[in-house]
Amino acid sequence: MRSRLLAATASVLLVSLLAACGGSDDGDKASDDSSASAPSSSTPAPSGTASPGGATCTYNKADELGKKADLPPATPKAADSLTIKTNRGDIKATLTPDSAPCTVSSFVSLAEQGYFDGTKCHRLVPGFVLQCGDPSATGTGGPGYTFDDELKGDETYPAGTLAMANAGPNTNGSQFFIVLADSDLPPSYTVFGSVDKAGLAVAQEIAKDGNAADGVAPAKDVVIESVS
Repeated sequence: MRSRLLAATASVLLVSLLAACGGSDDGDKASDDSSASAPSSSTPAPSGTASPGGATCTYNKADELGKKADLPPATPKAADSLTIKTNRGDIKATLTPDSAPCTVSSFVSLAEQGYFDGTKCHRLVPGFVLQCGDPSATGTGGPGYTFDDELKGDETYPAGTLAMANAGPNTNGSQFFIVLADSDLPPSYTVFGSVDKAGLAVAQEIAKDGNAADGVAPAKDVVIESVS
């Protein structure tokens, strides 16, 4: 990221750090292991009906660690903002249901189910990302379903971006990350919002503490108390 050569090298590393949902965790990645196989899934089991705008979301059941959640409705639930309350401070976010309706709907559904309550943010790469949303805190957990990416191909990831972690194309679940500083990640991660300046400051303050002895988790526990 500092020079052409370093940027290329860093990009490979950072992509490997942002896999999510399925596979074993080797402790070197910032979410689920991208080198592992994608999570298994069954026949899509959507609920609800198409929205007036025509958007219909499909969520596929998956066998994975974590805790199972109810499938979100096929008709997207829209929300413009939310607050992630943590033991380190509140992180307020503006959501983008127009560009990522199914992602926002999934996140809202999980929040309404209390899915994130009491979970730890399991990955920290200082100067890059803080990653959360895995109830197992292993980097391999999820809600028991996956859903497709919502990408245009021109996504950028400036500081404050709120995006989904994945284990390859169309393997989104419950894991998400907050970008701590402008990043040159490839457009492979669905962006569904951004955090405000105060929320970004909370995440950056967490990063200042560095990593725990395992070199992966934050040095001090970061616990999501609620998402509302």
